[in-house]
Amino acid sequence: MQRTIGIMIAERIAAGLVEDGRIRDAIRFFPEGEARPDYLLELPAEEIVQQLHRLVELARQGEEIAAVGIGLPGIIRDGAIEEAVSLPQIKGQNLSVALEFLLSQAGPRIPVHALNDTDAIAAGLAAIHGKLDQRIRVWMLGHGIGYGEYPQGESAGVGGHSVVTLDPKENLCGCGGRGHLEGIMGHRAMRLRFLDLEPEEIFAEAAAGDQRCAAFVELWHRALAAATANSIHFDGPGKFFISGPNAKFVQLGLLHRCIHEMVKLSPLQGSALEIVQVSDEIAIIGAAVSAARAN
Repeated sequence: MQRTIGIMIAERIAAGLVEDGRIRDAIRFFPEGEARPDYLLELPAEEIVQQLHRLVELARQGEEIAAVGIGLPGIIRDGAIEEAVSLPQIKGQNLSVALEFLLSQAGPRIPVHALNDTDAIAAGLAAIHGKLDQRIRVWMLGHGIGYGEYPQGESAGVGGHSVVTLDPKENLCGCGGRGHLEGIMGHRAMRLRFLDLEPEEIFAEAAAGDQRCAAFVELWHRALAAATANSIHFDGPGKFFISGPNAKFVQLGLLHRCIHEMVKLSPLQGSALEIVQVSDEIAIIGAAVSAARAN
């Protein structure tokens, strides 16, 4: 069976050998054990590439591999990282070329495919659910908002910055843009909006009847519905997975109602929404599957 290596870069780097759509053997991590959220932020780009190379060699255990896939947050085109807010030192780098060069020192060329992390998660969900022949879209709700799709398209991969309101006062997105989905739904944005409440308290107060919080919870769901409706209007109906630490706040009934209000053309109706948990394993499988299909 074809063997590939999948890598996910988040607060730490995780790599695994993927065979027949499943991880074989143990996942390798850098750093090992618990990692500070800003650990990778302190490393120069060259050190990150060296660690990627080391993890690939550990994961492959001397076996031949067909490709390597790397999922990471940012705007990525043809392997070049055009923007990476969480790892600014790799902005402008081409991790694919750099890692291919290191791997070629010990043998034939192994193609390396870099992609947005949420695109990798979408591919991983498609693989484990047996839907590699279908279109899958994913919303990741956390500090920021990630959007991914499978099969991977040509988009920049920054669906969290979709414009969902024309209100010029909506300016809480971390990128500075106005009216963005992330400026409403992002964890950071919620904390800035409610300086006296944490996001968990906002939703708890809304459930208890607080009108200010209840109005925001409605806005929060309408924002996600608007971005989802935009995706449906561009690319048609289909399956949407919702994950991330703040997926726990999603009320599927309310979200479905909001989407139904926004998508009225009958050929575009019928999308399915599902809340799921994702893991390093899913992202690694997705990165490996994407690399195998890109080469």
